[in-house]
Amino acid sequence: MLQPAVNIMVKAARAGGGVLLRNMHKLDALNVVEKARHDYASEVDGLAEEAIVKELRRAYPEYAVLGEEGGAKPGRGGQSRYTWVIDPLDGTSNYLRGLPHWCVSIALVEGGEPLHGVIFDPLRNELFTATRGAGAQLNERRIRVSERRELTGAMLSTGFAPRERKRVGAQLRAVEALLDSAEDVRRSGSAALDLAYVAAARTDGYFEAGVHPWDIAAGMLLVREAGGRISDFKGATLGPMNVAFAGGRQVVAGNVHIVAPLQKTLVDSGYAKEF
Repeated sequence: MLQPAVNIMVKAARAGGGVLLRNMHKLDALNVVEKARHDYASEVDGLAEEAIVKELRRAYPEYAVLGEEGGAKPGRGGQSRYTWVIDPLDGTSNYLRGLPHWCVSIALVEGGEPLHGVIFDPLRNELFTATRGAGAQLNERRIRVSERRELTGAMLSTGFAPRERKRVGAQLRAVEALLDSAEDVRRSGSAALDLAYVAAARTDGYFEAGVHPWDIAAGMLLVREAGGRISDFKGATLGPMNVAFAGGRQVVAGNVHIVAPLQKTLVDSGYAKEF
């Protein structure tokens, strides 16, 4: 049975997903802004976030909010130990081009640590949920990370963040090194779904740099609760999430057997040294 807060998060994620679905066939008419080079947002991102925040604040008005589009907002009554961390549309570029791979991501963070996480893929009606200490689920069925014990034959995923293009040469060298043993390295365009897919054993590992808290907060918890491990490129376990973090965080995710050799390859290839 889902926790009461998770039920509210699911309702909010479905509300945001509904906004996205209703606007899918109006892409040519949407106002699109380039927040930074190759980093886009549309009016639909903002509308989805508004729908999400409305549902969350109806139930928990005292909690703070950190949204990709709306920024940081205090809860009613001032400072709160709880913060909603929201990405109303993770995979905006996919969405704007009609590529069917994007999602809504919501986490409830307590003292810098994700307490609950929800990732909703409206197109596939797939709902990933996790609660600290209570496991991870896909459509209310328990999920676990893969059991692969080495990089040989592994299916990995990564992303090329717009704000990390100056390091893309080093990243491509790391990809080349990984392909010596891995089956493939995929790039999907949604960090949240990449982490959800690691949690559900659809892929064996994931790495990316330049991610924001809203990109990874819910996915981090999913991987951990599915029995996986999250570290940075040099192998350090990611500590409490700073909700004011501006970007640049590095993430490596997978089961306990995959993370170590994946992280070692990032170091040996010279990619980790770039940070």
